Amino acid sequence: MTFPVVGMVGGGQLARMTHEAGIPLGIRFKLLSDTPQDSAAQVVSDVVVGDYRDLDTLRDFARGCDVITFDHEHVPTEHLRALEADGIPVRPGPDALVHAQDKGVMRARLDAIGVPCPRHRIVTDPADVAAFAAEGDGEGDGFPVVLKTVRGGYDGKGVWVVRSEEEAAAPFLAGVPVLAEEKVDFVRELAANVVRSPHGQAVAYPVVESQQVDGVCDTVIAPAPDLDEALALRAEEMALRIAKELGVVGHLAVELFETRDGRILVNELAMRPHNSGHWTQDGAITSQFANHVRAVLDLPLGDPRPRARWTVMVNVLGGDYPDMYSAYLHCMARDPQLKIHMYGKDVKPGRKVGHVNTYGDDLDDVLERARHAAGYLRGTITE
Repeated sequence: MTFPVVGMVGGGQLARMTHEAGIPLGIRFKLLSDTPQDSAAQVVSDVVVGDYRDLDTLRDFARGCDVITFDHEHVPTEHLRALEADGIPVRPGPDALVHAQDKGVMRARLDAIGVPCPRHRIVTDPADVAAFAAEGDGEGDGFPVVLKTVRGGYDGKGVWVVRSEEEAAAPFLAGVPVLAEEKVDFVRELAANVVRSPHGQAVAYPVVESQQVDGVCDTVIAPAPDLDEALALRAEEMALRIAKELGVVGHLAVELFETRDGRILVNELAMRPHNSGHWTQDGAITSQFANHVRAVLDLPLGDPRPRARWTVMVNVLGGDYPDMYSAYLHCMARDPQLKIHMYGKDVKPGRKVGHVNTYGDDLDDVLERARHAAGYLRGTITE
């Protein structure tokens, strides 16, 4: 029996963990990586080092692959259309992926299908930003306003919160379109993670709370504590509808704002495994990574239900303490149930180098264990 080859574009930690999920299934991976030192390139046996922005490189890489998928959204849309024209299955396809690549396209499409979003429009210059701010229903001049470059942003990059017309100049220096959005008065950020296969089977994970620090995901709590059951169901149904309407194949993360007046608004979309779904590695019957592999190969999807009452994921960021391995003795002895996931990256301040998962019946205990382990690995906690 010949097992399929999944071509993964991008060599980061998402590719590394997706490859890991395919190993028990006997699925082979071929990786297009920027460098041989990238996170996934350290563990995948078949690695091509090259530039995903070069069409000839992509075409050469795709030979021998049964399907192409991604650990980032940055491959040029026209290149993906060319691969499809060559007969290579691309999942998610370019018609879907463009909504995660281009925030302006995403907002327009979500408006068209009636999905609630923050007030927004494309702006042309700082004066137009001031005009957008003044169009709001709030008091005063309408500032602050959130500005985003329509392509290329992640982990807070390409995003500005501006409080005046004078502060609005920086986003336009890149020479790409800029999206203006109202600054939402939200209670917290949520995420609805779903997976959809080519023939339309779909599963939804419990809605989670995602806590950010300096624009970077720090902590994820599954399920979101004290979330109204009707609101949670609405979020899951919204994510499933977005996946269907946009033709997503694979994992879709829908990042949400829970507003103070009881609504949910879509913030961002990601069509790949996502930080808000890392808890599923140890906390769900089938992880987001395993279900992404199943989906792109059109295999039946696995059960997304949680294994424990609570699961908490905390990211491990680099600090001034590079020898994280020496911290394992303390962390593992203190919490034998702790799950540590490291990405094989050099430690740099503020860089995501791993995450930890904890689970159990007492949320306060589960949170404390996860935060202690992440802090000890980083070196900010020493006892």
